[in-house]
Amino acid sequence: MSEKSETRECILKAAMERISHYGYSKTTMSEIARDCGMSAGNIYRFFASKVDIAEAMARKFNMEIHQDQAEIARKSAPAADRLREIIEYEMETTFDKLDKDAKILEVAEVLSEERPLFANEELAQERIHLVKILEDGVAEGVFAPIADPAYTAEMIQTATMKFRYPQLFTRLTIEKLRREYNGVMDLVLAGLVQGVDATARTPETLSAE
Repeated sequence: MSEKSETRECILKAAMERISHYGYSKTTMSEIARDCGMSAGNIYRFFASKVDIAEAMARKFNMEIHQDQAEIARKSAPAADRLREIIEYEMETTFDKLDKDAKILEVAEVLSEERPLFANEELAQERIHLVKILEDGVAEGVFAPIADPAYTAEMIQTATMKFRYPQLFTRLTIEKLRREYNGVMDLVLAGLVQGVDATARTPETLSAE
């Protein structure tokens, strides 16, 4: 690892520790810099603002989730099982992270307001894995033919959005969230098996009416 990369990792580690203890709003760039033994001005060579640090922290956390989701997508298990597991894994992992470290929720709230494109980029990355599972399901003969797998994956994400960062949307326990998630996925999978046309109400088809 280069010296620049090591310094960047030091900043992210220091930011995580300080935010976990004091919260995002009460953490300053100068305090993070001091924890890393650098000047307040020097930290801006690596991150232009505190929200940039928050985004880098979130990207690092989500990178690990995406790697695990990729492994789930490549499993030899039936497509229906993988589709249920891939989003459930994210729900469980994120819920556990925010439950153990409530102050990190503030980071998620800040990013949802100040960096909306960040969430879109993360969803786009996940759709790659969802599309693979959907196409596998069609090839297995488990799912009915899907005209537009990417669109269908996007609608699955929309239907399960509540379960990605649960504490941003609800204060339900993980047990109740699991119950709701399984219910939603039962409906999604039933539609995929029966061949509900997910593209029937796209903007393209509506404009053609």
